[in-house]
Amino acid sequence: MAENHHKVVIIGSGPAGWTAAIYAARANLAPLVLQGTQPGGQLTITTDVENFPGFPEGIMGPELMEKFQAQAERFGTQVIYDTVTEVDVSKRPFKVVADDGTYTADTLIVATGASAKWIGLESEQKLLGHGVSSCATCDGAFFRNKEVLVVGGGDTAMEEANFLTRFCSKVVVVHRRDSLRASKIMQERAFANPKIEFIWDTAVEEIIGSKETGVTSVTLKNLKTDEVKSFPTQGVFVAIGHQPNTSIFEGKLDLHANGYMKVKPGTAGTNVEGVFACGDVIDHHYRQAITAAGTGCMAAMDAEKYLEALEMSVASV
Repeated sequence: MAENHHKVVIIGSGPAGWTAAIYAARANLAPLVLQGTQPGGQLTITTDVENFPGFPEGIMGPELMEKFQAQAERFGTQVIYDTVTEVDVSKRPFKVVADDGTYTADTLIVATGASAKWIGLESEQKLLGHGVSSCATCDGAFFRNKEVLVVGGGDTAMEEANFLTRFCSKVVVVHRRDSLRASKIMQERAFANPKIEFIWDTAVEEIIGSKETGVTSVTLKNLKTDEVKSFPTQGVFVAIGHQPNTSIFEGKLDLHANGYMKVKPGTAGTNVEGVFACGDVIDHHYRQAITAAGTGCMAAMDAEKYLEALEMSVASV
């Protein structure tokens, strides 16, 4: 076998990938984790994480991922900082091509996650985790009794806005059009909520603030009149959707119409035997660290069973 052959190759290193690595390593499968362009996944761009069990005082997102990695490495996981550019699952062993090398594997675990869609402002990225967020469930409690903005007009934006009213004194939805794209029931809930206000036909041009002060205001532009104004706010939640990181698997593994990877019900198995998927790459609904970790466990256990069956079939020949 080639020097870069492994029983298990895990693509991605968020909560799902690291959990898969922990389970696979403890099963003596010596997994290889290819970390990708964002080692640690989306948790590395969050600050305090207060909803992951076992950390009653909360923990910083990057620190939590460091602990995941240390636990995986403790049991013998090999970790390489490399980004996968191509995969071949048409024959065995599977082939994984990355920037710095080519690897082969008996099983693949896809944990490439999903990326939040952003407005595209430099200030947005600068203030990420300091007043700018893409997850109300993750960060809403940090904005108790504050006034915040939600950017978007679909179901995700309405869900985020309604959820934020549990904590915030006021939630202002900023939408580029004069009507919402959200489903009727989600619109009705938002319109009926006395804490939610709407600004129509408007885009966020700039987010003002610093890492020390957090967000203090935004610059809004009316897309019909071109009027530009400053609008005070203490937080910005961007809710214009997520994009699963599945482009390298198109035409090779079955994907849903929205790009998320298909798995067989109740398992982590894809349409290709020996290839498993877990975490946000299969989950457009929950998108939480704890649910991602759970499916990472499933993927590793499914991979272990697959390899056992493979060894038994080889031994019987």
